[in-house]
Amino acid sequence: MELAMKSMGAMGSMVPPSTELKGTVPGNRGIWVGILCELSEFALMFLAYAWFKYTHPEDFHRGPAMLYTACGVANTVTMLTSGYFAVRALLAIQRNDRRGARNWLIGTLIGGLAFLGIKAWEFSWNIDHGVVGTGNSFVAMYYYLTFNHLVHVVWGCLGLIWVLLRNEFGAYSAEDHEGLEAATLYWHATDLAWIVIFPLLYVLR
Repeated sequence: MELAMKSMGAMGSMVPPSTELKGTVPGNRGIWVGILCELSEFALMFLAYAWFKYTHPEDFHRGPAMLYTACGVANTVTMLTSGYFAVRALLAIQRNDRRGARNWLIGTLIGGLAFLGIKAWEFSWNIDHGVVGTGNSFVAMYYYLTFNHLVHVVWGCLGLIWVLLRNEFGAYSAEDHEGLEAATLYWHATDLAWIVIFPLLYVLR
């Protein structure tokens, strides 16, 4: 028995460190701190939304009809498509396909820029139709939520540009792609926030 245990110990010591079972978290600690801060911020905003909806139900009942719903739908489709492209970029770099990763990252970035363009057009439409953030709790929350989300999309786009540049200089590989993975995680957190925002503002009454 003792001999068998010694033999198993010797075999275990021969296993390369890379094949040992280790608990790993995708990305890095820094990006998870950022995601936690982002989601905590939106959680507080959603609580504020719930409070104002409770105290000003009429504003929130009439609110969605004031918005251009097609823009909300277009932004939702754009964000989900862009998130899919980000996943494909990560899968490509895991195969050491830097060219494929670059193309999918460009698609992800284009999706982010399209989201910003649609949102800018929507804000312009709102102003032209008198949807301004004064005297109405729903409209105030609409601008508060969507503008904060827009800021996070901008940060996400800047992060995508950074990883695109690093990828071009060969910084990522199947063995080392932490930065690209971190950017993808942040992009999905931003996706998640919008998936909650869309029904709250454009659908629910």
